[in-house]
Amino acid sequence: MTSTSILKCFPPAPGKGQITVFEQIGELSSVPQDQAKLKFQGYPDVAINKDNTRSLTQRENAKSAFLPHDETVSKRVYHAWQDMGVSGALEEIVNDAEQVPNWISAIAQKLLVLSRWTGSLHGSFFPHLALSNEDIVSRFSSVVHWTVSPIKAFAWHPHTLKFSYTLKDDTVRVHANFTELASSLKHTELVPILEHKLQKNVSCLAWQPNSSSVLAVGCQSCILIWHVEPTSLATRPSSSSVQVLQESGHCPITSLSWSPDGRILMSSSPVDTAMMAWDVALETCTPLCRFGGGGVSLVAWSPDGSKLFSATLSNLFRVWETRTWSCEKWSTSTGPCKTACWSPKGNILLFATENQPVIYSLTFSEVSDETKPVIGGSQTAMACADLSETDLQTADSSNVKVGGLIQHMAWDSKGERLAVIFQGNCEYVAVFRTKLFPVLEITSCGFVKGFDGEKAEFIEFQPNYSKGAMLTVIWSSGRVGYVPMYFVSSSSTTTVSSLEEEFKYQQHQHTFSNGLYSTTD
Repeated sequence: MTSTSILKCFPPAPGKGQITVFEQIGELSSVPQDQAKLKFQGYPDVAINKDNTRSLTQRENAKSAFLPHDETVSKRVYHAWQDMGVSGALEEIVNDAEQVPNWISAIAQKLLVLSRWTGSLHGSFFPHLALSNEDIVSRFSSVVHWTVSPIKAFAWHPHTLKFSYTLKDDTVRVHANFTELASSLKHTELVPILEHKLQKNVSCLAWQPNSSSVLAVGCQSCILIWHVEPTSLATRPSSSSVQVLQESGHCPITSLSWSPDGRILMSSSPVDTAMMAWDVALETCTPLCRFGGGGVSLVAWSPDGSKLFSATLSNLFRVWETRTWSCEKWSTSTGPCKTACWSPKGNILLFATENQPVIYSLTFSEVSDETKPVIGGSQTAMACADLSETDLQTADSSNVKVGGLIQHMAWDSKGERLAVIFQGNCEYVAVFRTKLFPVLEITSCGFVKGFDGEKAEFIEFQPNYSKGAMLTVIWSSGRVGYVPMYFVSSSSTTTVSSLEEEFKYQQHQHTFSNGLYSTTD
């Protein structure tokens, strides 16, 4: 299978000492990393020092700051029962197995499995039910190494130059283009820090569309809805700025997705067979459930709002239409779905499974009669890109292994660039050109590399980037990297003069001098 890998068609990967800085009309450019200046006007310069972030085992919440540090197991179990009920108390016993008799730990583990099994009405046993909430989140997170990554979750705002991310201590930070505000106040950039006693094991973040201030945070026992006003000067919003959404048996949360109009927040948990459709204003939810498949690990709303993808823990996944909430299901032969993404019009779904390094596609019909909502997907998925691990030669003639099982995919909002990161310790992000019409085409573009030793942990495109696409890469060093991709859309009519204007714009934005790369203001 390695011989058919599309990665063999890629240009040579950047070698040691090289870093990818941008794409210029179809070609990714790299420069010596000791000469690269990677600052972009209006974009925050984020680099998290791994030594300054508390580990998961050292995390403290607001309540624990007032409790004795030598608290007994029985007291911790009692407080867990107060916060999360019986399942929380059982999980605390399982986590403290070394401090309790073996027979108590064994009984607690069996009761925890039984509690989750009956609470979610599973038809069969799934091994992950015996895992702790932290281990469940780690397994189903889109971040490659969620447990040790300095940044555990990341999300761009859909409309404005703003993003949020979560550190290892479960604090959420919000960065925005506060350049003008900060300069007027003679102050540095304002970075609100969001903390809450229930904000533990954060797995995902999602900004509400058509709102500048509402951020959903998926946690181990609930969903927190933060209201972060962009004009506020408070760096630590109070608890009055947050809503708590909880539903029995629906935790930990591993995926959140807002409807494009911002009216419904969909959430999923691997221990619950039902997705929850939340009316955030009313703090109520409606479960959506079908028999078979087990818990739901991933949900993704199509950009046009007409469909919703949901992945289960089995080989089964579903696509729902959002008018009458009927669904169709597909089965894979290579394990559960690991990641998925929609085309801009919601008529193409790309997905990859846990056990095969292949990107599959499903095509959906575009129905003009809205009174007859149907899904109309193709009967079988088509394998459109084999990403099997292969040996490649870099620009400096050394050999590297790239590819393998897929961890996460990101598709830009124009449907022109697709980025892929792999499971394991991979230094490269694979970038593809995509063309949607008349049929889907996926072709090689190149590899994105960070500084030597950095591994790609997470990727996301900035929505609605006007000059092409802006790929954001979360690196294992704690650095948030930006890779602008300037190109002329394949769907537009391009003339020679317009192409020349595009090159002039890029030359204005980027300058080269003896290999030095910088971005002009």
